[in-house]
Amino acid sequence: MSDRWQEMAVFVRVAESGALSRAARELKLSQPSVSRIIATLEERLGTTLLLRTTRSISLTEAGALYLERAKHLLAEMEEAEQATRGIDSLHGVIRLAMPVLYGTRAVIPALASFLARHPDLRVEMIMSDMRQNLITEGVDVAIRLGVGTLDDSTFGARKLAQVERLVVAAPSYLAAHGVPANPGELARHHCIVQHGVFGPESWRFTHNQTVTSVNVPAKLWINSAPGILAAAVAGLGVALATNVMAGEELRSGQLVRLLEAYRLDPAHVHAIFPAGPRPSAKVRAIVEHLAMTLGAMA
Repeated sequence: MSDRWQEMAVFVRVAESGALSRAARELKLSQPSVSRIIATLEERLGTTLLLRTTRSISLTEAGALYLERAKHLLAEMEEAEQATRGIDSLHGVIRLAMPVLYGTRAVIPALASFLARHPDLRVEMIMSDMRQNLITEGVDVAIRLGVGTLDDSTFGARKLAQVERLVVAAPSYLAAHGVPANPGELARHHCIVQHGVFGPESWRFTHNQTVTSVNVPAKLWINSAPGILAAAVAGLGVALATNVMAGEELRSGQLVRLLEAYRLDPAHVHAIFPAGPRPSAKVRAIVEHLAMTLGAMA
């Protein structure tokens, strides 16, 4: 990469991550090298692009303008190189963010055949059930599960799959507390919920075109899907899961599906593109692959 292209790439990563040290780690450069590259760029342009303090980095007006144009030029350069090589010569790094349990049971198994076809690609995975700042983390594509509209409406997005949501519990829990016959009976059961604060959680059911919302008491609150699944298997209460995420436990009998006559709103699986609606060729390729494989699993 020429000096100017390197300057541009380093500046974009520093500006988006908000930290010289993080950009240095991701670019596999030393922090002094990153500082020197930024200083050289600013000297060549004759203007200050970044305002630095001991705790933060922010863009000047000139820096914001340069960032917008630099991102566009870098994307165009990658597109031009990829068009020359062809789709079978994808290379570089894709930073992929995903929730832990769905990523473990659905996304990771789907990647084997994709990476076998593209040996020059490397995938860096960020697995967390907490919502990351996709820009500062340098994420190329994030896999999100949700019910209803997307939160990140300013990003580009593509729907990959739709998965069924289920009410589940362990046989040991049901033996001790009984089997709920209808959604209303959940109010007297121990329920395991995943949300941001303690308090009631509303579960919405449809039966014969009639919608019923039940505010279930949060006997146990857990901020991760693997934790919720483990708690349900341990007999600690009734939980919501998806058919993909709890499939192994349902097949083995560790969990039992409840209220089968009542349907919950499905969860939609989306790919989110922080860079906008026109992702790079390598991102388009992996998303296309995931759309085919994850859609078949649902």
